[in-house]
Amino acid sequence: MRKKRKSVKWKRYLPLYFMALPALVYLFINNYLPMTGLVVAFKNFNYKDGIFGSPWCGFANFEYLFSTSTSFIITRNTIVYNAVFIILNTVAGVAAAVLLNEIRSKKAVTVFQTTMIIPYLLSMIIIGYLVFAFLSSENGFINKHVLNFLGVELISWYASPKVWPWLLIFINTLKNFGFLALIYYSTLISVSNEYYEAAKLDGANKWQQIWYITIPYLKPTIITMVLLSVGRVFYSDFGLFYQVPQNSGALYSVTNTIDTYVYRSLIQLGDVGMASAAGVYQSIVGFLLVLAANAAVRKISPDNAMF
Repeated sequence: MRKKRKSVKWKRYLPLYFMALPALVYLFINNYLPMTGLVVAFKNFNYKDGIFGSPWCGFANFEYLFSTSTSFIITRNTIVYNAVFIILNTVAGVAAAVLLNEIRSKKAVTVFQTTMIIPYLLSMIIIGYLVFAFLSSENGFINKHVLNFLGVELISWYASPKVWPWLLIFINTLKNFGFLALIYYSTLISVSNEYYEAAKLDGANKWQQIWYITIPYLKPTIITMVLLSVGRVFYSDFGLFYQVPQNSGALYSVTNTIDTYVYRSLIQLGDVGMASAAGVYQSIVGFLLVLAANAAVRKISPDNAMF
């Protein structure tokens, strides 16, 4: 009987297995197969001998990575930027979702949804060119039409590190908050209006309704999205930090992150071992941060923890 039940279950779920097969194959090829290359981080890699033929060097690549001042800069930039991104994107996304939820016209909601999601769909290459159109020293809109009109001294934007942290934060928030807003809004549309009507009868104002009804309903979704973002704290947006600043050497102190460092080490310096070491370091710390963040959530709100 048990064998018959197992065979029945297998036949029942066989179409689902076939449907999942392409995604599983893609996941294996794209995510798991490249993990064999992690051994490069512990080898003195040369192209002649290949990955498995190159001699082992232990932790020499990691020692060199952490012995330079660059390791502190890329770690600081990656963590600080992503921490700010998580906070600002979450606040902006929740605020936009709440405002969308207050709109009663379906046409207006559709227009706002489309408008907010457009920046998220744009490639960072396109955004980089748009930013360059505004900030170009010679023909940029700000220098040529704004500062020149005001009689202010023109700014060499791509050689001014002080302004770029604010620019990068603004660009990232403008690009990503719309996507988060739609996710949070999809949660809010399932909230019954009866809760808000009951709150009005009890004398609750709009802010109290948002704080005691809307935010609690959004809490599980917010925690999930924040945990997913925490898992990528050590992964920066390569396009944002490389293509938008036009790879300007004068901006390396504020735009150099782990991802751009790995790229430059691999492409410009040709140091495959050190680039792999930085990638392994990035993955391990990201994994530990996910565990730590989930453990904190499990203590505060066990029902909202991911595992």
